[in-house]
Amino acid sequence: MLVRIGILIMLYACSIGIRAQAPNKPNAADIHLMLKKLNVLGSVMYVAAHPDDENTRMIAYYANEKLFRTAYLSATRGDGGQNLIGPEIREGLGIIRTQELLAARRTDGGSQFFSRANDFGYSKDPDETFNIWDREKVLADFVWNIRKFRPDVLITRFSLMPKVTHGHHTASAILANEAFDLAGDPNAFPEQLEYVEPWQPRRIFWNTSWWFYRSSGQEMDTSKFITVDVGAYNTLLGKSYNEIAALSRSMHKSQGFGATGSRGSEIEYLEQWKGDKASQDPFEGIDTGWGRVENGENVAEHTQNALHNYMPDDPSRIIPDLLQALKALEQVKDEYWASVKRQEIHDIIKACLGLYLEVKTDAFRVVPGDSINLSLEAINRANVEVSLSTVRYNDLTSEPEKLNQKLSYNTPFFMDKKMAIPAETPFSQPHWLKKDGSLGMYTVEEQTLIGLPENPPALTVDMTVKVQDYYLDYTVPVVYKTNDPVDGEVYKPLAITPPVFANITDAVYIMANGQAKPVNVKVIAGKSNLEGALSLELPRGWSASPASIDFSMENKGEEQSFDFMVTPPNYQDEGLVKALVTVDGKTYNYALNVIDYDHIPMQTRFPESNARIVNIDIQKRGESIGYIMGAGDEIPASLRQIGYDVTELGEEDITSDNLQQFDAVILGVRAFNTVDRLKFLKDELFNYVENGGTMVVQYNTSHRLVTQEISPIPLKLSRDRVTVEEAPVRFLAENHPVLNF
Repeated sequence: MLVRIGILIMLYACSIGIRAQAPNKPNAADIHLMLKKLNVLGSVMYVAAHPDDENTRMIAYYANEKLFRTAYLSATRGDGGQNLIGPEIREGLGIIRTQELLAARRTDGGSQFFSRANDFGYSKDPDETFNIWDREKVLADFVWNIRKFRPDVLITRFSLMPKVTHGHHTASAILANEAFDLAGDPNAFPEQLEYVEPWQPRRIFWNTSWWFYRSSGQEMDTSKFITVDVGAYNTLLGKSYNEIAALSRSMHKSQGFGATGSRGSEIEYLEQWKGDKASQDPFEGIDTGWGRVENGENVAEHTQNALHNYMPDDPSRIIPDLLQALKALEQVKDEYWASVKRQEIHDIIKACLGLYLEVKTDAFRVVPGDSINLSLEAINRANVEVSLSTVRYNDLTSEPEKLNQKLSYNTPFFMDKKMAIPAETPFSQPHWLKKDGSLGMYTVEEQTLIGLPENPPALTVDMTVKVQDYYLDYTVPVVYKTNDPVDGEVYKPLAITPPVFANITDAVYIMANGQAKPVNVKVIAGKSNLEGALSLELPRGWSASPASIDFSMENKGEEQSFDFMVTPPNYQDEGLVKALVTVDGKTYNYALNVIDYDHIPMQTRFPESNARIVNIDIQKRGESIGYIMGAGDEIPASLRQIGYDVTELGEEDITSDNLQQFDAVILGVRAFNTVDRLKFLKDELFNYVENGGTMVVQYNTSHRLVTQEISPIPLKLSRDRVTVEEAPVRFLAENHPVLNF
């Protein structure tokens, strides 16, 4: 009799963002670790405010030493931070930092979740934070993530004491503390119970540190804390958890958080806030084995046999033990843990078989209504009877394709398919950016999307594999794969896109003193054989010539550039110019924004195509500016808009003689943080100032300056900040030349 076992689609699944990565290929040590984890039924959730707030040592330790299901809940995506690697800010930076968190979790073994809170920038206390965040919605999101993930223990990074650190930090601890009480209450946020059940964690702790006590002027009495030594060495991974944590921490490249690993004992301190009292271990008295679920002992017998019988040079020998564990799992009454362990067993079987399943396409952007070419590959690399039973092309057709294709040992099976993308397929816009939000909140209305770090894959294919007499279901994302002459095999996530994009070249157009200026728009074809018309939407009183431009493009990806002469009104004004493209009777207002860095998968989003236009009375002095780029910004373009001749200077151009040709020299954002040679070239700049030149130094952080000498006269950067926008500004010396020339 055939036994069919399928993986349930769990609300907490797909949380570490593997969709843009190559198919996972576990080695023998990985499989051994997976087998050990199969016998552990414990979970922990770490909670803080931003990407890079998490304690990666704790996450690496609990995920790989204790083998608990380990997650990080970040209240925000980090939109309000600074960017050390490029010009992206706000939503673009939030996308980067989201992906950096996912890269960190792939490194340390954790899962990743979010709330809908928006990082609006630095906040001095939680009261200010809660004035901007929708406190009730963020609290609901904390409860939702706890109910989904069902942690036994919560750990916060920050304390409840206000004004010691960032207001977002303290707010995250306050919300975690409140959510601990509410997650198990069926009367709290009852609308969530359509999808999840109430869940009460056993304990909540604060992961305190010497830093906090020094900052708050207190003495740290370590005797009252539970201590956890996270500095152990993992022989299967060949690294200490300090070393794994440093690799994870180093994924936060946009924040300059590269870290060096260490070895040896590393003590973490936990102060218990709520729950039944623990004296030595956060999981004290919590059954984290199969004994916690009814009929779990029957599963444990087979999972222990699999671990005992495992041979690294022939993992497939334990397939019978794993299949028996799956059969026993059907009798487990706890559906949550049954679902978790069912998926883990499926993954281990796949790894033991060396089963490689992939569906790739020849384009990484496709348009609804177009066709897509799919190439399927399946190979079984074990001497076990395996066949590919059924393939289902989700979202493309409702009819599964029955194959019953035997997968002979080490013999690849290939199949090509051309499928139509349904016209109603939604675009691959990040789910938290599909609708306008507020200063403090994203708008995400679909409950099951709340908390997810990224969109589910644009397209997936379900493959049913028969292993002996068992049917196992695997969901495979459709990915774009190509070969790069330098990097070799390269994967990119598939994106469903609009048929046409209109990118306005500059973010800001400054019309000095009523002078007309050309606005350039680049039209990009999302599909082949595209015809349409481009126009601009302007504020009242502004005009553009011509009113509309027809275009025709034969090839997908083709670009054409068009200029409109925009004339401002005869008064000072500002507003937005929007690029509108009409194709087949529909009007589109999408720009194409691609974020592509080596340490994260390529990200594609489609913001509204607009730019700010300003008509202002400008009294311009000087003509030429030398610009030293820092981390990346768009200031040179704005200066050119005003009418300056801007020369971007390389390090070899920073000499006293060369600088004399400029009316001013400007250092880009974070130049003294990122341009290492400025520690040696600063004297050339200071000599330029001493000889009468004007130098403007823009924003730098006080942390990790390449030199403390950033000015010809002594000054020190402070970390004190003005964060309330309505706070009055008062100049201490109103008549000082610095403020008047």
